[in-house]
Amino acid sequence: MSVAKTSEIISSSSVSVEDAVKQGLARAGKTIKGITSVWVKDTKATVENGEIAEWRVNMVITFVLND
Repeated sequence: MSVAKTSEIISSSSVSVEDAVKQGLARAGKTIKGITSVWVKDTKATVENGEIAEWRVNMVITFVLND
């Protein structure tokens, strides 16, 4: 039997939503082992001078707990 846990994180990127997800996953993977999925719960953007300056994603990471 395996037991999974979730952790909610926020990540950002000036490039794209996909890049924000990739950067958040890469950073979480440095301290969380056994990541099995990512759920992008929310997407936001900051605007400066009428243009998107930064993408932000709120995501839930699921990982399996070690024995």
